[in-house]
Order: sequence, then structure tokens, then C-alpha cells
Amino acid sequence: MNSSRKPSNPHLQRNLSSEIGLFIALNQEIFAQLLTFVDFAEKFTIGFVEINFPPDAEILVEALKTNPECRDIQFVNMNFSDANLRFLRDEIVNILPSIQIELNKKLVLIVQGLEKSIGVYGDYPPVLQDLNFVRDAYKRTVPYPILFILPDYALTRLAKFAPDFWAWQSGMFRFQTPQVTKDYAINETQNTERIIDRLEPPEKQERIDLLHRLLMEYKPTGHHPTGENLRNCSNILHQLGVAYISKIEPIKAREYLEEAEKIANEFPDSTFYTEVLNTLGDSYSQQRQFDTAIAYYQKSLNISQQLQNPRGEIAALFNLGNAYLDLRQFTQATTFYQQCLEIEQQIDDRYSQAGIYHNLGMVAQDLREFEEARRNYQQALAIKIEFGDRYSSASTYHNLGIVAQDLREFEEARRNYQQALAIFIEFGDRYSQARTYHELGRVAQNLREFEEARRNYQQALAILLEFGDSYSQASTHHQLGRVAQDLREFEEARRNYQQALAIFIEFGDRYSQAHTYHGLGRVAQNLREFEEARRNYQQALAIFIEYGDRHSQASTYGQLGMLAEAEENYAEAKVHLQTALEIYVEYKDEYWGAIAREALERLPVDFDGNKPPI
Repeated sequence: MNSSRKPSNPHLQRNLSSEIGLFIALNQEIFAQLLTFVDFAEKFTIGFVEINFPPDAEILVEALKTNPECRDIQFVNMNFSDANLRFLRDEIVNILPSIQIELNKKLVLIVQGLEKSIGVYGDYPPVLQDLNFVRDAYKRTVPYPILFILPDYALTRLAKFAPDFWAWQSGMFRFQTPQVTKDYAINETQNTERIIDRLEPPEKQERIDLLHRLLMEYKPTGHHPTGENLRNCSNILHQLGVAYISKIEPIKAREYLEEAEKIANEFPDSTFYTEVLNTLGDSYSQQRQFDTAIAYYQKSLNISQQLQNPRGEIAALFNLGNAYLDLRQFTQATTFYQQCLEIEQQIDDRYSQAGIYHNLGMVAQDLREFEEARRNYQQALAIKIEFGDRYSSASTYHNLGIVAQDLREFEEARRNYQQALAIFIEFGDRYSQARTYHELGRVAQNLREFEEARRNYQQALAILLEFGDSYSQASTHHQLGRVAQDLREFEEARRNYQQALAIFIEFGDRYSQAHTYHGLGRVAQNLREFEEARRNYQQALAIFIEYGDRHSQASTYGQLGMLAEAEENYAEAKVHLQTALEIYVEYKDEYWGAIAREALERLPVDFDGNKPPI
């Protein structure tokens, strides 16, 4: 509870008395009504005050406390900003005994921060369920007038989900927002698309709360915005969509993006419309619904081409490339990235070419063309360094680490990851640190530093849990499964693989399921559950064949070969191991080729499919 609190925003600290004067001048009539309410209110009486921004609420509280008409009133401010709050009455009752009521003064309670537990979406918030349920108890246990200061959206939800409590109100006071507050809020939300991904979850939520409050300014409950308010409204809706995507809440993002799309489609300037279409595509990509995402990106591209807007074309082409890369349709992805590159070269945009070279590196890497991948990443890195873009360099150092790792250059990989990690830490990008801790875990695992690997994976997992990224947790559970397997902790390995598999299935990531089925096959094989192992390997192999991933097929053929060897079915073992070796030779993979060759040489020389004679 805060009994008094100084305004926190810079524009309010310059001259509080001046800001109070401006706020009251804008809201003179409604403030007079509020003064009358607090003067006549007795015992348990409810007044609702609509103010969309906390700084203005703080000004109002100060205005009440310092107003001569309120000299016989003692205002006590109670701030309940815990998002998990459920039992408001209990909290108030616990605080009341600690209040020293001044002689000959009437106590009026001011409740703030309740919007945190009321929330923006979802049915029946627990705090409102309880508020409605224990309404009658307030008369007996809280015998004082209460002013609830809440933004528009919270009051709307209170009226909907606590209708009995809402019906007891004796006054409703809606205050207008001064322009200085709106300007400050707009300034705080500018460039959201570029920086929101780097924000910690609490800061990200603050940004979202601010956007919701701004939205209420341009689109109050029960009103349809027009003119400039309509444009401002669509921009805020789009920013909310971007913000919810950054929180990995694509379905919630679409609630705002689809509304923004309808509004933007009415504007004569379609540039903003193409941005909204791209972001809608991103929301579907996040759910791995790539066909729908591609349809939005293609629509954005078509409009940008009609408008002859090269930057719009680049954005849509880049997104199309990313979608096809995720679908492992590498030829298509390369085509779109190359088109991006051509347009950027035509408009002499050297800086943006770095992003294209980076993603062309990713394509080459997935095709196991590692030297080509390295060349593309190095081109990207050179441009980023040339333009002083230290932050973006981190992602390229990270991918250069993956290339080195794939080439079994583990110390080089570790150096690159550590460079990336240092930059992410320097820029406060905690979320991206998870990816690098994950890869450092893989390096340690390849070097058989299993406890170090586990520590890195657990650091990655903790960050992903903190940010609510369920999908990325799957890969880390998979790797923790591999560590446990290497340590012969087979049941622990199985648990982690099964967690990973459940997430991949939930998100429809069929390709990644193959690697986890492969891992589950190895666990079953180690436990001599040979039929279970075979089923898992065959599931993995079918998916790798479906996606045309021949190198991963070789790994599974190799395991099927060793499984057949363990069953003393040497003819089948030879067929599978020979297939694995041929693929490794095709990819010039000497390391795994040598392992397959060694396994073949280990098979008995004289066999016809049965166990050879002793």
C-alpha cells in the first residue's frame, strides 16, 4: 500500500502544481462532481473514476488531497498492482487496522492498480469473481467510501464480470487525458517493432499496458473512431499485434491485427496496409501455419508491387523466404532472398543486404554447404561492422558458431558463441541469450563435457520459461535428453525426449519430431527394447524421407544397422550401414562416414543372414 506517491513520469516532475492546474482546467466539471461525491459519501459507498494513464491518476489524487474543499477528508491511497491478486476485500481488511485515522476527518479509500489483476482479455478474472461474490461483506467489513481509479478497458471488464458489484456504484466519473500525457505515451511506444523483442517480460507487459491505455483514448468503449483518431487507432492496434507476437501469443495478436487490417484497408495509402498484412503473416508463421502466412505475405507483395514500393516488396519477399526456409523448401527460399538482394542493390541499400546474406547463409547451412554458408555469414558480418551495427552482428557470430560446430571446429564455434553472448548481454537482450546458451551446451556435449552442457541447456531453458516460449523449449528438452543418454540416464533421457516430442506435435513441427523419434529409438535400443527402437527409427526415417533430408536419413539408417547387428541380423545390418555410408560419402562427411565404415567392418565376414557358426 502506498499512502502517498510522487508522480513518476518526467513530464509530471517539472511542475506538479502547474500540471494539476492544467488537468483540472480540462476536467473542471467532472472534478467538481467528484468533490461533491466525496463530500456527501458516507460509510461503504462506491465511486468509479475512469483515468487511462497512471500519471494522471497521481495528479488527481494530489488534486484531491490539496483541494480546500477536502480539508476534512483523509484520503488513503491503496495500490494493488499484483497481477495475481484474487481476494481484494481481504487485502483491504488486512490494511485497515494499520491506518491512523486523523481526528475529525472522514476516511476515503482510493484503490489503484487493480487493472493488473483484471487484465485485458480472458473470461472471469478471479479478482472480479471474488468481488462479485463477496459484495455484501463489504458493507460490514469496509465501512468507508471507496474510489476505484481504473482505465476504460478495466471498467468495461468490471461491469461485465462483476455486475452485482458494479450495480452498487453511486458515481461514475470520466476524466479526459491531457495532450501532454498522450504525447508522452505515444513517444514511449514509438519504434516498438524494433525494440520490443529486447525487453524483459515485465517491461514488455508495461509497454502493452501503455498501448491498451492509448487505444482507449482513440477508441473509447462504445465509440467508433473517425478521422485522425481512426488512423491513430489502427497504428496502436498494429503495435499491439507486434507486441503480442513478441510475447509469443499469436492468437491474441491477431485479435488486434485483424481489426487493424480492416481499418487500414480503408486508407488511400496502402503502405501501412502491407505492413499489417506482413505482421498477420508473422502471427501464422509463429504457429507454423506457413500456408496461411505465405498467403498474407504474397498479398502484401502484390500490393507493394502495384504501388511500386521497393521497400514493401523487400519486406514481403524476405518474409516469404523465411517461410519457405522453415518449410525446408530451399530453392524457393533462395529465389525470394535473391529477389530481395537484387532490389536492395538497385536502390543502393547496402546495409539491408546484410540480412539477406545472413539468411542465404542459413539456406546453405541447411543444405550442408558449410563453406558457402560461412562466406555468406562473413559478408553479412562485414556489412554490419561497416555500419557499426554491433547488436545485429551477434546473430551472425552465433550462426558462424553453428557452421564451425557442424564442421567439428568446436573451439572456433565456442569463440563465436561467446562473442554473440557478450553482445546480447551488453544490449540487455536476455531472450536471445537462450539460443546461445543452447548452442554452447551443444559444443560442450560434443566435447563430452556433459555437466557443462547440462548447465548451459538449463540456463537456456530457464530463460525460455521466463519468456513463455514453449516451442523453443522443445529443442532444449531434446538436447537435455541427449545429455542424459550420454550419461546413461536412460529414463531421464526418455522423459526429456517425450517432453520435446509433445511440444513439436503441439506446434505441428513434423520435421523436428523426426530427430526426437530418432533419440527415443536410441534410448529404447540402449534398454534393449528392440521393437520399440525399430518403431521409433522407422517413424524418424519416414519423416526425413518426406522432407528430403538425406544426411539425417544416413544417421537413422546407421542406427537401424546397429540395431540389426545387436539382434544378430547381419544381412539387414549390412544393408542399412551400407546405405548410411553411401550417403555420408555423397556429402563428403568423413567423420560419420568413418564411423559407418567401422561398423560395417565389425560385422562377421561369413554370414548369410543368420548368426555365423562359432
